Amino acid sequence: MAAEATTTKFQNPADFRPVPQPPDFHPEISVTESQHDGLHFWQFMIAGSIAGSVEHMAMFPVDTVKTHMQAIRSCPIQSVGVRQALKSILKTEGPAGLYRGIGAMGLGAGPAHAVYFSVYEASKKFLSGGNPNNSAAHAVSGVFATVSSDAVFTPMDMVKQRLQLGNNSTYTGVRDCIKKVLREEGFGAFYASYRTTVLMNAPFTAVHFTTYEATKRGLSEISPEIAGDESLIVHATAGAVAGASAAVITTPLDVVKTQLQCQGVCGCDRLKSSNIRDVIQTIVKKDGYRGLMRGWIPRMLFHAPAAAICWSMYEAGKTFFQELNGNSDGSIIT
Repeated sequence: MAAEATTTKFQNPADFRPVPQPPDFHPEISVTESQHDGLHFWQFMIAGSIAGSVEHMAMFPVDTVKTHMQAIRSCPIQSVGVRQALKSILKTEGPAGLYRGIGAMGLGAGPAHAVYFSVYEASKKFLSGGNPNNSAAHAVSGVFATVSSDAVFTPMDMVKQRLQLGNNSTYTGVRDCIKKVLREEGFGAFYASYRTTVLMNAPFTAVHFTTYEATKRGLSEISPEIAGDESLIVHATAGAVAGASAAVITTPLDVVKTQLQCQGVCGCDRLKSSNIRDVIQTIVKKDGYRGLMRGWIPRMLFHAPAAAICWSMYEAGKTFFQELNGNSDGSIIT
């Protein structure tokens, strides 16, 4: 009887329930925790290193003019104007004077930007929570990036600025500058401006990255047909806006940094204190409050195209590695 009842029960069509079908299976290439945007940490480093080196090398003459203008009234170049400063450099040392110190820049820019972009991408991934429009995450990530990269770049930046101001009788090159600074001033001289550099670059980078991401997003919304694939013009425009904005805002601290790095060189006064407030007071006493804005024009002229070059190169490098990673196994990593 039990068997009969069971058979009757299962022969009733109403008692059957539809069996849910398994979803379609689509194999995908998963991204490991060491990847972000389809790239590995070392790929961000390479893309950032190349981008930073090209950026600084291309704009180096403008940086030289800015450094001369910011060495307030103690060095041979006295004029505030860009044209007068440029003429003075060319008259004193010729065109080669615009490139003094480029070797130090080459040694420092690559490693520093490798750290800069890789730390930024890692921090952005961790802090954004998957939200690409998280401006706070972009700003904080930029600060982390600059604190890390400045620790790498500050010594070579000091050497670079001293070579830009000096002549062959002061330092014959990068190695000679390093040896003399170590012998006469000690290792601490290489990091005399580190605190000021961080205090300058932290807001600089926060403004820079936030403005860059916001401008890039805005361009994509305004003109999706142009920005749909995040074309070169989008990265270049967003980078230029971000670089110019951040440069103007942080010029006073850049003047302080130059004074700290170039003290005692080419007739520049040696500062009694490395305290930022004391340096600012010294600058104001010598040149008034306008002294804190010396070099803002070449600084803006440097950072606007430099950022455009850097971001364009960096994003192009990311795209290259993304395609390379995808082609390595026949699939695009998502």
